[in-house]
Amino acid sequence: MAAFDLVTPSAGELSVLVEVPHAGLAVPDDVQAVLAAPLDALMRDADLYVDKLYANAPSRGARLLVSNVSRYVVDLNRDRGDVDRGTVTDHPAPVGAQPRGVVWRATTDGRPVLRRPLNYQGLLARLSRYYEPYHAALGTTLAELRERHGFAILLAAHSMPSTGRTLHADPGSERADVVPGTRGRTSCDPRLIDLVDAHFRAAGLSVLHDTPYRGGFSTVHYGRPAEGLHAIQIELNRALYMDEDSFEPRENDFRALAVLLDSLLDAIGKLDLRSRRS
Repeated sequence: MAAFDLVTPSAGELSVLVEVPHAGLAVPDDVQAVLAAPLDALMRDADLYVDKLYANAPSRGARLLVSNVSRYVVDLNRDRGDVDRGTVTDHPAPVGAQPRGVVWRATTDGRPVLRRPLNYQGLLARLSRYYEPYHAALGTTLAELRERHGFAILLAAHSMPSTGRTLHADPGSERADVVPGTRGRTSCDPRLIDLVDAHFRAAGLSVLHDTPYRGGFSTVHYGRPAEGLHAIQIELNRALYMDEDSFEPRENDFRALAVLLDSLLDAIGKLDLRSRRS
């Protein structure tokens, strides 16, 4: 199985790339051997079905990049250097300060992910096999889109639990329906932020910017609007489309949300961000 899939548009082409880094559930045998977390934790910490919610993106003209491996293998929305000493004991220069860096050692409800810490060579092997190819594809695609269209838009597609968990920044707090993350409106053109906001509010959904998620590595790293690269992270409340206990999608709600996301991509595709708003 490929570590990720990059699907090109089947009709037209927008200057838009949708990336889904956390919907995958695959765990290779070598990682499974050191994995302590049970299947229910792996599913609970995945952005389940987000790849399916955006499955029509190529038919709307956007490119779609989807990781097939679990974030317990490697978290693609972290800096490659986000590692703490508890995760990789012999790391020469760990800079992480929490247990859910580029490799997780604890689930969001505090259970162990790893049976034992990784060594540095093991970390490098994971980064080489999964992280580096994914971000090479992401970066190359954005560069190609910007070259052809004069700008590129990255929509980082995620989902979130309806209530903050033990190791989240907001344990026990109920969350909005949609959380756009733009690092304080710095990672993309304001026109994109305002369009996303208005689109979901018009559908009757609650929107709260940057709380509790301001945008992760992809938003920070690729969101350089002064260079024609615009990144926005969109967190969807899982209660909108699935049963969080059984992990089953609710068919009618799922279909309605997918249609709403299709129309969002249609609206984003009409933006021309080559010129600045005065």
